[in-house]
Amino acid sequence: MKLWEKGYKLNKLIEDFTVGGDYILDQKLVEYDCIASKAHAKMLGKIGVLKKEEVKKLVKELNNIVKLNEKGRFKISKEQEDCHTAIENYLIKKLGDLGKKIHTGRSRNDQVLTALRLYYKKELTDCRELVNELIKTIAKFLKQYGKVKLPGYTHTRKAMPSSIKMWGSSFIDSMKDNLELIDLALQLVDQSPLGTGAGYGIPLKIDRKYTARILKFGKIQRNTIYTQNSRGKFESTILHALGQIMFDLNKVATDLIIFSIPELGYFELPKELCTGSSIMPHKKNPDVLELLRAKYHIILTYEFQVKNIISNLPSGYNRDFQLTKEPTMKGLEIAEESLSITNLIFRNLKVNKENCDKALTKDVCATEKVYKLVKKGVPFREAYRIISKEH
Repeated sequence: MKLWEKGYKLNKLIEDFTVGGDYILDQKLVEYDCIASKAHAKMLGKIGVLKKEEVKKLVKELNNIVKLNEKGRFKISKEQEDCHTAIENYLIKKLGDLGKKIHTGRSRNDQVLTALRLYYKKELTDCRELVNELIKTIAKFLKQYGKVKLPGYTHTRKAMPSSIKMWGSSFIDSMKDNLELIDLALQLVDQSPLGTGAGYGIPLKIDRKYTARILKFGKIQRNTIYTQNSRGKFESTILHALGQIMFDLNKVATDLIIFSIPELGYFELPKELCTGSSIMPHKKNPDVLELLRAKYHIILTYEFQVKNIISNLPSGYNRDFQLTKEPTMKGLEIAEESLSITNLIFRNLKVNKENCDKALTKDVCATEKVYKLVKKGVPFREAYRIISKEH
């Protein structure tokens, strides 16, 4: 039975089109919807809509759903559309009329938003931990190889002396900035939408602060219309933060691909991280880095996909919002997987000091020679011309 059931049978093609892949995606939201529903049931008990014993029964069954889901035994059918319907149907089957009371004081709109925001908070927190782990992993790598000198490049040509420390630290600094972007995204989604209904409030005196406190939201999202308008806006902010992380991983991958080619050989990838060729027996390919490099572009398309979906919509809920769920969830998965892979790479990456030293040819020190003359009183432009004649 659908939450909006009105006694008529929906055309099968319309059902397939409108449900899409939500019933599959929502397996990841079952736990969060149950958490939100428990808080909602307790609030209904607090305001006298439910009796204490009814709240206990609902909470018990919601906990059972979480356990079943963990074991892979709580499945959502296409006919049910989403986890919210599947959960309510289960409660009705187990508790009868009591199960029908759980939806009092909320709409599926704020129910969806609440589960998603709890999910986003958890995934962004996990992502934050992975970024911090990567910072530590790179720092450990630099402790071992940081003193090794190698050429720095501009325009893909040797420029000035650099070092492994200078190169690796650039990504540590950038990841620290990325943490601020994650924190911004977390701050936005840390607002409880529960109790805003379909965007115009609930004609019942509910306690939104109470549920927000139970669910550990930083605050409630007060304006009920903005609660709906912020859907997609917050998701695009999440994807932007993830995109900045992936932008850095894209550059790490590109650098390592170039600097690990045998002709340069500054870095060495262990064979365990490389794949082979089906025809050339000597090949050890950096496929992992090439895929890592490409993942940035996927996240970028997700961000613009969400932004395009939500543009030109009137205020209030529109079904278009449903299509912002998948790119955001997939974006979080890709970012977390990519961070884990990059951690693995840095834990196993080696630096070939001999090749780095060999690459520090005289031309790399040309700018230093200019400044040696400058220190002796030669005007910079004249010193520049003197040294340029040597190269």
